[in-house]
Amino acid sequence: MELTGGAWALLVLASALVGLSKGGLSMVSMLGVPILSLVMSPVQAAGVLLPVFVVSDMFGLIAYRRHWDRRVVACLMPGAVAGVALGWATASLVDERWVGGIVGVIGLSFALVTLLRRAPAEGPQRRAEWGRGSLWGLAAGYTSFVSHSGAPPYQVYVQPLRLGKESYAGTVTVFFAVVNAVKLIPYAALGQLGSANLGAAAVMMPVAAASVGLGVWLVRVIPQRAFYLFITWALLGVSIMLIRDALV
Repeated sequence: MELTGGAWALLVLASALVGLSKGGLSMVSMLGVPILSLVMSPVQAAGVLLPVFVVSDMFGLIAYRRHWDRRVVACLMPGAVAGVALGWATASLVDERWVGGIVGVIGLSFALVTLLRRAPAEGPQRRAEWGRGSLWGLAAGYTSFVSHSGAPPYQVYVQPLRLGKESYAGTVTVFFAVVNAVKLIPYAALGQLGSANLGAAAVMMPVAAASVGLGVWLVRVIPQRAFYLFITWALLGVSIMLIRDALV
């Protein structure tokens, strides 16, 4: 697929958002597919962005290699892999807008409850549970495969665990790095990883690297309470956007 000048400009913006998310500002990467959908189909946008996600993951893994919760990732990962497989199996049957709408309702509900209850961002860390982790991992893997919108289910499960801000940022980075690597196989099988998409990802490497670095710096300087407030409001905004897209 040949990218026009306007598409390249939007790809730079989407890649910067992806990089910021891999630097720890989760949720903002979900704006990438809607932005690119202004100049191409959502399916094409997801295919173009997956290699950019993988490139950004590499820099995120380097930045957070010492700051992530292994138990949380272990609890989520079996369900996530199953969710990716389910997404692959039903790729031709599912309307991604409705999937996004369901994700939006879940995310909106969680964000509103969190904001209205004013749940504390700090306090004793809670232990990750395998049962709930598998369920929300399945949802995150499936929605990540369909439309790169796995962050809301992930956040619903992980945010109440009260990880430290760097641990939270590192855990989301490691989790979705593995999920995106798993997604490469079915995306390739569906013809979404052509040379044009891979070439675009290669060109975006400097944007991704710089944006990851900016995201890491912002996580370090933002107070923990403000960090959790930011990701909650970001979840609220993205959820509203997903619901709107499903109803249009």
